[in-house]
Parts: sequence; C-alpha cells; structure tokens
Amino acid sequence: MLPALEPAELPADAIEVGRIADAWGIKGWFKIIPYSASAEALFSARRWWLLPPERGERHFEGAQRLRIRETREHSDGLVACAEDLPDRNAAEQLKGARIFVPRTSFPTPETDEYYWVDLIGLQVINREGVALGQVQDLLATGPQSVLVLHQEVGGQTHERLIPFVSAFVDEVDLAAGVIKVDWQPDY
Repeated sequence: MLPALEPAELPADAIEVGRIADAWGIKGWFKIIPYSASAEALFSARRWWLLPPERGERHFEGAQRLRIRETREHSDGLVACAEDLPDRNAAEQLKGARIFVPRTSFPTPETDEYYWVDLIGLQVINREGVALGQVQDLLATGPQSVLVLHQEVGGQTHERLIPFVSAFVDEVDLAAGVIKVDWQPDY
C-alpha cells in the first residue's frame, strides 16, 4: 500500500467526480481528469476517497482515503498533490484511480443552480400535473443542459429531452423530488 493512502469505507453519499490520469512532475503531483467542467468538488474537498481502476494495473485494493494538500488548475487540466506522497514513483501508482468525494463536501450552489447529481432521479411534471418521466441523465449541449427523461408507457421505455432553461423549467423542488416544467407530452 502507498504511504499516502488510508484504508477507509467509502462515505454513503460518495460521488465519483473524476480519475487520476498520471503522475505530473517529480514531486508527487498528479494529473486529474474531472468529470465536470467545473471542478468545485475537487477543489473544496481536503480528503478524497479512491477506488482502484476498473481495468489495468492495480496498486491498491478497496476504498482508500487520500489527504489532499493542494489542487490547482494547470494548462488545460487539473493537478493535485497529497500528504505523504513524496515523489513521482508514488504518484504513478495512483494512475487510473477513481476519485470520490462526499456530496456533503460540495460547495453550496447559488440560487437556481443545481448539481447534476441532485437532479438525477427527480420526477418531471408539467403545469397540468401530467407526469413526463424521471430524470435519467443530463446532456451538456454547449449553451444549455438538457434533461434526459425516461418514462414507462405500456411496458416500453420512452425517452424525452427537455432543455434545462428557465423558459421551460418553472421550479425545481429537491425536497419533494420534482421538477415542474412548461412542456407538453406530445412535444
């Protein structure tokens, strides 16, 4: 086991936010591939939980906690260093590791801003109270995000796409698990 890793249980609210690409430099820094364009969760968390890569060489087993010293933007990506990770050789052993942080450590979003992970699973209904489906995913299309809904009708799953913009989204009620939209079933 690497000296910087501490065996630990994955937190119940852990969200996978990226993976370690490779070592960077000679002082134990490593490159990160974030799964989000805005990596606030990586910057705000001082402890990350790692799981070994799904494929390829593994240098550790099970969930491990990594104490982060610093995370910063560099060129076209992110780099980080951890406590007790002394050199490039140690950082290379993290290659491919999947990075998780607790949802509770995410920064609080601004009013009318949401983390995608919080929208997945919400029910979507229109102004008339007609159920349009459940959010399965979101798509980034450049200027806006799009809700990807699935709805079971007659034993078949139907997919519906709704732009996640104020022109169509009336309200997001996370506590109730509902998004209210100005959208008709036949759109």
